[in-house]
Amino acid sequence: MKLSRNFSLQELTKSETAIRKDIDNTPSEEVINNLTTLCNMVLQKVRDSHGAVTITSGYRSPELNKAIGGSTTSDHCKGLAADFEVAGLDNKELAKWIIDNLIFKQLILEFYEEGVPNSGWVHCSFEEGENNSQVLRAVKEGKKTVYLKGIE
Repeated sequence: MKLSRNFSLQELTKSETAIRKDIDNTPSEEVINNLTTLCNMVLQKVRDSHGAVTITSGYRSPELNKAIGGSTTSDHCKGLAADFEVAGLDNKELAKWIIDNLIFKQLILEFYEEGVPNSGWVHCSFEEGENNSQVLRAVKEGKKTVYLKGIE
């Protein structure tokens, strides 16, 4: 099932963890609608500007989200968020482009190391009526993940 010109439902629901642990990651109709909006408002626009986008995490059923240790309030569980990268593009540069060019709910530059372009990934969410453009950077402090304002 196509969600946008270049993104499929399979691409946004595939999970190696779900396959390994035999977890059903089938989204509801509401989640499919949210994924379609996310694809058209964020992912397709990134693709149109920068080329192929690699989705590293899209929709996660609550069971899958728990299995990977995700936040209980994660937008991934509602089909509102995806983690992704663009080959050959520094993840910080990708985050800056999204900030400057797109409407979004939340953007997190996750576990990026300055000077290591392929480090980390970009998390971006979109939700109709809730797009306040929150920008954060996720870093590890010891074993804990800390969220800092901005991407610098």
